[in-house]
Amino acid sequence: MQTILGASGQIGQELARALKRDFANDIRLVSRNPRKVNDTDHLQQANLLDPAQTMSAVEGSDIVYLTAGLPMDTKLWVEQWPVMMRNVIDACAAHGAKLVFFDNTYMYPQTAEPQTESMRFEPNGEKGRVRAAIANDLLGAMAQGRVTAMISRAPEFYGPGKTQSITNSAILEPLRDGKAARVFLRDDTLRSLIFTPDASRAMALLGNTQDAYGQTWHLPCDDNRLTYRGFITLAARTFGTKPRYTVLKRWQLRLAGLFSAAARDAAELLPRYAQDNIFVSDKFKMRFPDFRVTSFDEGLAQLKNA
Repeated sequence: MQTILGASGQIGQELARALKRDFANDIRLVSRNPRKVNDTDHLQQANLLDPAQTMSAVEGSDIVYLTAGLPMDTKLWVEQWPVMMRNVIDACAAHGAKLVFFDNTYMYPQTAEPQTESMRFEPNGEKGRVRAAIANDLLGAMAQGRVTAMISRAPEFYGPGKTQSITNSAILEPLRDGKAARVFLRDDTLRSLIFTPDASRAMALLGNTQDAYGQTWHLPCDDNRLTYRGFITLAARTFGTKPRYTVLKRWQLRLAGLFSAAARDAAELLPRYAQDNIFVSDKFKMRFPDFRVTSFDEGLAQLKNA
């Protein structure tokens, strides 16, 4: 049995498809309101904040994927992420299940320094600090031999369906609707973006590769990095719309934060948009040379037809 915790999000749904296609027939989807992705999926309702429900959700699993997400609410992250991670580690340890944790880069320094798996943790705000803390909790449990696990880490997303990202909401969705995109701070810095189906395919492959455990992996993205100016030009051409956009300055975003909780909660991420964001996934590409990364042209073409 391979179990996806937090299966209702886009990463979880794409992961269920990838596992069914390439690795497993026996898949359990766990969330507060799970829905089948494949006809043969097993559904289990659970709240990962509840230790007993988490224990039950993991029971009988060989591999567990933690792909849960929370709304962009700092208070929720600080209160709930450590509890969820502790419950999942305890459940996997109790049932002898291997754990694959889908992580982000919030704990990395928001500089132009290339990000590899050995990058130090230097968060720039409370959400980054809590992500560093839960990653360290898992690394500690791995070092103690409590769980067999790995961290699979991704940069900012773009993709189909319910993909939740600034790139989707501020750039791709407006452009597809013929509206002006919104760019944070600068349009001339290089962006590392991962296509959500690629992230899920790669995580399925890692989870089913025994020697991948005990490590941190950067999930593969297109190394032909674009600036948002270039990305918007390509997206508009693909969607058949005009490449219109506005660059929002720091003072405008601060002003928006006075009226919008979402804008306030995104503020700690702003430094990453002021300079190049170079996420390096060479380790994965060397270990899995046959894995085909979706190019920006191909990814945007899929979004056009989604």
